Amino acid sequence: MSSKGGKKHEEVKSIKHILITQPRPDSEKSPYFELAKKYNVQLEFCPFIKLEGIPAKDFRRQKIDIASYTGIIFTSRNAIDHFFRLCEEMKVSISQDTKYFCITEAVALYLQKFILYRKRKVFYGADGSNKSLFDVINKHKANEKFLYVCSENQQDNEIVNWLKNNQCEFVLAFMYRSISCDIKPLLEKTAFDVICFFTPSGIKSLYDNLPGFKQNGLVLGAFGSNTIRAVEEKGLKLQIAAPSSKAPSMVSALDQFLAGSTRKK
Repeated sequence: MSSKGGKKHEEVKSIKHILITQPRPDSEKSPYFELAKKYNVQLEFCPFIKLEGIPAKDFRRQKIDIASYTGIIFTSRNAIDHFFRLCEEMKVSISQDTKYFCITEAVALYLQKFILYRKRKVFYGADGSNKSLFDVINKHKANEKFLYVCSENQQDNEIVNWLKNNQCEFVLAFMYRSISCDIKPLLEKTAFDVICFFTPSGIKSLYDNLPGFKQNGLVLGAFGSNTIRAVEEKGLKLQIAAPSSKAPSMVSALDQFLAGSTRKK
């Protein structure tokens, strides 16, 4: 199958082996496994990146007084983990009045692991898009100082530019960094029909491991506007995209894609 398309029958291939670039779910009740049974496909899970926390002594060089910020922006559960890790290491006390602005409801609910969850101080976008996050932040921007918790080597430029252009008082807090995993043996050993990515760093890892990577009909999926952009910037063809109004998760986007492939056969 040509990565640029072609005749209709060339677009349909038998999907048997799917690679999810995340750790294997802990629960066998994960919707991924239901999907595998439904379409009789084999799923493999392998993270393309690993995260490394920035130590407190290195974070202090950023000269950020965490306690002075009233609104914390989180775009992932990893960001939440490292924020509270550093607060504990540095013995920073977080005010109960601190507001949290999260990219999705799932990320917002993860805060329950660390704080007493109150809706009056936890906000999240309606559909997981950056725009819906901006809509929420916009209502509070006049009265808050924002701390955007992000990776040292992977910030969301759309969020940064929006905060700048909308006169928000904010600072970037680098609390972790992503490192490419050695996934070359897996990719050389197994012929995957579909690979699903969740971060731009995952795309970077692909090229770190296989600098001469050619798509050659491989179906690519991407979750999140930044990951989608990273795929497109490499000139790759994207066939599975989430979140959307019809596919809020990668599982639902995969479900729709596999259902469509089945119907075309």
